[in-house]
Amino acid sequence: MAEKKLPVTEAKLKEIIEQFPTPFHIYDEKAIRENVRRLTAAFKWAPGFKEYFAVKATPNPYILSVLREEGVGADCSSLAELILSEQAGIVGENIMFTSNDTPWQEYQKAKELGAIINLDDITHIEYLEKHVGIPEVISFRYNPGPLMKSGNTIIGYPEEAKYGLTRPQILQAYQMMKDKGVRRFGLHTMVISNELNASSFVATAEMMFDLAIEIKSLTGVAVEFINLGGGIGIPYKPEQQAVDLELIGREIKRIYEEKIVPNGLHPLKLAMECGRMITGPYGYLVATVMHKKDIYKNYIGLDACMANLMRPALYGSYHHITVVGKENLPYDRVYDVTGSLCENNDKFAIDRQLPQMEPGDLVVIHDAGAHGHAMGFNYNGKLRSAELMLRLDGSVKVIRRAETLEDYFATLDIFQNEYSLAAASKKPL
Repeated sequence: MAEKKLPVTEAKLKEIIEQFPTPFHIYDEKAIRENVRRLTAAFKWAPGFKEYFAVKATPNPYILSVLREEGVGADCSSLAELILSEQAGIVGENIMFTSNDTPWQEYQKAKELGAIINLDDITHIEYLEKHVGIPEVISFRYNPGPLMKSGNTIIGYPEEAKYGLTRPQILQAYQMMKDKGVRRFGLHTMVISNELNASSFVATAEMMFDLAIEIKSLTGVAVEFINLGGGIGIPYKPEQQAVDLELIGREIKRIYEEKIVPNGLHPLKLAMECGRMITGPYGYLVATVMHKKDIYKNYIGLDACMANLMRPALYGSYHHITVVGKENLPYDRVYDVTGSLCENNDKFAIDRQLPQMEPGDLVVIHDAGAHGHAMGFNYNGKLRSAELMLRLDGSVKVIRRAETLEDYFATLDIFQNEYSLAAASKKPL
């Protein structure tokens, strides 16, 4: 069972709020470092194992810098993510660039940084060559189609996904690139998301090892590395168990020794691109109860909304909620916990059993460290909140300030003067 604990005491949290008003996201640096060390330790047997953090999960250069210090690279899929990685000191083959429907300018930036370019479609070979040129090392994303029998609400079924090359295409692609003079190759897949079953990752590795053997047999290309993708889930619900990383490492090692070594592909580098499991459990959305409403249902209204965390509205996802200071009271009330958007699905919880709550209560929404702030938006003119880092020494650092009305209006030239909350009551539009 996953214990849902706060990274600070109630007194410390109130001290933080005195300086930084809610809502905000806060990340636990110590826990993130310890967590990524555990992942890399599980694969210490693997030649040159590399974790490429999925930047889309938590695109903040301070987070990326922490991970760089732990030997982690960056999995990027856009120009902005490439630049964020560069600013955090992650460059060269410590970046893996995997995107789809990609503008040539993004390929150009990836090549300038020396990133590994991972192509999503066989037609991208000609496009890349025309606009950017063929890089020294190339990788392809594999879509196994109906070979994978499972799917979920996030990534769907592989045969229905827009990503990757089919098996016949991928064999053709390696032959094409070999004929163009490329001598360094990688192989990639990403077919799982937010999965808690360890056997799924072992099965993915076995599938990819078999494909690497086939590629060598039919094209003569010996891939230098296999990126197994990410998708390791986290136990959002208290009754769920975290994935056994050590078990995954042991089982993949067993298959590696059974398949890769006797087929002459050893040493073959392995990589992953986890995002959610690295930062997800160690990021928290902190909010304050503003209103309490009792009509046909009982509602608790927060100063946060789905612009701060949209997973519950988008996927129906569960995020655990702690009412600070009331952890030991009876959970004898049933509430919908909502935000203030003009959307009825703007809810963090529906029919959730919680202790009795009142305006002014502090609420912590757990497991918001990945795909939380990153998915924020400005519908209804809502402003994205600050991101804070709880540092190793217990201090708190702002790693992204909260948006202001000036930020919101910055792209509109109709506003010739600065516009702020303070001025809102004085200046008509």
